[in-house]
Amino acid sequence: MWGNLGDRRDDVTSRGAWVPPVDIYETDAKEIVLKAELPGLRREDIDLTVENNTLTVRGERRADDGVREDRYHRRERVHGIFSRSFTLPNTVDGAHVKAEYRDGVLTVKLPLREEAKPRQIPVEAQG
Repeated sequence: MWGNLGDRRDDVTSRGAWVPPVDIYETDAKEIVLKAELPGLRREDIDLTVENNTLTVRGERRADDGVREDRYHRRERVHGIFSRSFTLPNTVDGAHVKAEYRDGVLTVKLPLREEAKPRQIPVEAQG
């Protein structure tokens, strides 16, 4: 449904953009949840869109520490622009997606359409 999500890429691509890690799972409430680790970002630095069955998370972690580049002895904390896109299954109701950002974690809740949820069909007795 979500492709090869078990494959783990490097945290930084060859172009220098960073790739925030995500978890995607389905709940008993019949919604799909995506959690992305985005520490150090402000809420206004995150852009979330759903278009044509594609969820895209974009943003930028700014290097605002005020230290000149030539002063660093070691710099491991990544910064810069990122973008991740996920093809949504047709069962997701893209019009009712909700998101919240707390403690460096973006949580996106993608409800399933009513017709995608299993429902019990009563069997009536005849004669």
